Amino acid sequence: MFVEKAMNQVVEILGEQPLNVLDLCAAPGGKSILLASILPENSLLVTNELNRLRANILAENLIKWGLPNVVTTQSDATAFSGMNEFFDVLLTDVPCSGEGMFRKDPDSVGEWSVDNVRLCANRQREIVRNIWSALKPGGFLIYSTCTYNVCENEENVQWICEELGGKTVPVPVMKEWGISGARGSFKDLSVYRFFPHRTKGEGFFLALIQKEGEHVGGVPQRKNVRTRVSASKKAPAIPSEVRGLILNDADFEFYTDRQGRICAFLSRHIPSLRALEENLRVVHAGVVLGEIKGKDLLPDCSLALSVSLNRDAVKCYDLDHRQAIDFLRREAFALPDDCPLGWVLVRFEGQPLGWMKNIGNRANNGYPNEWRIRSENPF
Repeated sequence: MFVEKAMNQVVEILGEQPLNVLDLCAAPGGKSILLASILPENSLLVTNELNRLRANILAENLIKWGLPNVVTTQSDATAFSGMNEFFDVLLTDVPCSGEGMFRKDPDSVGEWSVDNVRLCANRQREIVRNIWSALKPGGFLIYSTCTYNVCENEENVQWICEELGGKTVPVPVMKEWGISGARGSFKDLSVYRFFPHRTKGEGFFLALIQKEGEHVGGVPQRKNVRTRVSASKKAPAIPSEVRGLILNDADFEFYTDRQGRICAFLSRHIPSLRALEENLRVVHAGVVLGEIKGKDLLPDCSLALSVSLNRDAVKCYDLDHRQAIDFLRREAFALPDDCPLGWVLVRFEGQPLGWMKNIGNRANNGYPNEWRIRSENPF
């Protein structure tokens, strides 16, 4: 994926240092998952989506990926204007006229018009203008669309460079990849076009733009930041056995959120989380362990799927294929006699799926209802 090539170029220029990265228009999450997999160690990834339903889908997909250094937000681009020089990298796969999707989605042809192209181009500029102050000097903007016209592509890239202060940065490509360069009078811009008759996939455009100034790593210092974490009422002490559910728990800060759930977030990124909560609507952050009900923890699926789960601290049981599908459909079924009682992490071929509470004669399915497989014939 060419986004990965662009990101590798960023890392090569900035060095293998922790980065704060924003995927602004992230749903359903494919690009975010790719970024999460290739970022330097100890980086922070913020994935954002304005639409509430799409933001929930985005959060679901990132929770299933299981990394503890990810925050999912639901905010308009204007909200990021308060995050002054916070991010090292901004990925903006901006809403566009979608000309590159015509082959895949013929119905989109009927929605195209010259006026819509100009409307999209202006909206793209407004989005970039709103988030530009959140990018550190020397940081990078990855600007991409799935359209062909120069209004939304080369013209906007040139506008960003001239009006906001930036320059395009070359990304190494191989001739045999079939990637095209700038069109028309924009030959001096290092931009990349993907045409379906020359490259594999649908239409795509990308430019890597570096903001003027000298890059300085680290988290910007903020004073007197009140957040949902720091401003909440005094939370009860979190039991050591609950903390023990997380691997390397000393690396995490544990807290109780406003829904009463016990959460864990990497201590090194707590100042960043507080700044994000001050400016944005946070949908999910780090690992949600669950809620205390009486003396027991009602575990959350976020914990089950997290790579930070200490599997030695929980009971596990492997399901067969039929049971695994039934579990993901959120159906009730009894577990065999050799399955431990209580909350059990159920797995398929060693991969965690979620929680079931084995009562003996029956088992309660803890898979989130909104995630369930809805197909009538999943087999």
